[in-house]
Amino acid sequence: MFGHTIRLGRILGIPVGLHYSWFIVFVLVTLSLVAQFATEYPDWAASVQYSVGVLTSVLLFLSVLLHELGHSIVALRKGIRVRAITLFVFGGVAQIEREPSRPRDEFQIAVAGPAVSFLLAGAFYGFSRGVESLSEPLQVLGQWLGRINFILAAFNLIPGFPLDGGRVLRALLWSVTGSYDRGTRLASAAGQGIAYLFIVAGVWIAFSKDFVGGLWLGFIGWFLLSAAQATVAQLDVRRLLRGIRAVDAMTTDCLVLPRGMSVAELVEEHLLRTGRRCALVVEGDRLLGLITLHQVRRVPRAEWTMTPLEAVAIPESELHAVPPEMELVEVLALMDDRNVNQVPVVRDGRIVGLIGREQLMHVIRTRLELGV
Repeated sequence: MFGHTIRLGRILGIPVGLHYSWFIVFVLVTLSLVAQFATEYPDWAASVQYSVGVLTSVLLFLSVLLHELGHSIVALRKGIRVRAITLFVFGGVAQIEREPSRPRDEFQIAVAGPAVSFLLAGAFYGFSRGVESLSEPLQVLGQWLGRINFILAAFNLIPGFPLDGGRVLRALLWSVTGSYDRGTRLASAAGQGIAYLFIVAGVWIAFSKDFVGGLWLGFIGWFLLSAAQATVAQLDVRRLLRGIRAVDAMTTDCLVLPRGMSVAELVEEHLLRTGRRCALVVEGDRLLGLITLHQVRRVPRAEWTMTPLEAVAIPESELHAVPPEMELVEVLALMDDRNVNQVPVVRDGRIVGLIGREQLMHVIRTRLELGV
């Protein structure tokens, strides 16, 4: 979902990363906390103010991570793979492989995150009371984290898709209407309405009271609006691709070239002359890999003549072949899941064609122009 991500490792097999925008908000949150502590607790040493500010920020984002793990654990128990958890400027997101197949599963996955945040709020408030007579900085830290986790849970339960509350709303609408698409469109419409309220409120606050706070609220509204609109767009794409098979959209106009041929030969004798954009690299009857313009561009021009195609081709084991009967909706999901732009279409162990995002876009454009 996000580019420019620093991978931190894995939790329960799920890759966890930090988007670069996280560092911006981490610094802003820390400085805001330090300024607040300096105003409310002027007797604290500067080192204490900064230490509590940094620790509070770290624990805040650890709380966000636990919130997303709540979603992820329930999704895993429902048999849905979680691709990654990413912390970014607006908090965190757990990227699940597919949408739930039942309203009940959607509901349970959605409420798991806020439930974790409410539990953390209670735990931090309890911690604050426990250290009340021991350390004022630790007591304040617990109070802040308890309050922030409570706000995080309550905010996420706002019924505006794609917030957790919006997903709860979708689950309820899905259950009532019996239609995933209908439930999603209604929940997305509610999400867009709430997003516009956030944007209007943010503009009003920015020009009447607090410019930074209003700007931040407006940005949150813009983010929610974009996400809700993107969800509807994804539904439209699924509708346009539904019922069409890979064999109907695949291209057979792909070169088949022997191993040992250089990248220079591919470009000069084939790509430039024919306008084709890909080639299958073979050794006899055995497929070795696929090479596209993307792979060609990764090779410095000075090395074209000495670089064989098989050295830069996508290996056959990474091509994620699909059967001719697979629907394009499933093909697109596979491409997104595996982060690839082309997949071979294979029948009885033999490649009969190639399908990529270009072919999918061509199908979508054609059906849109015909109003299908």
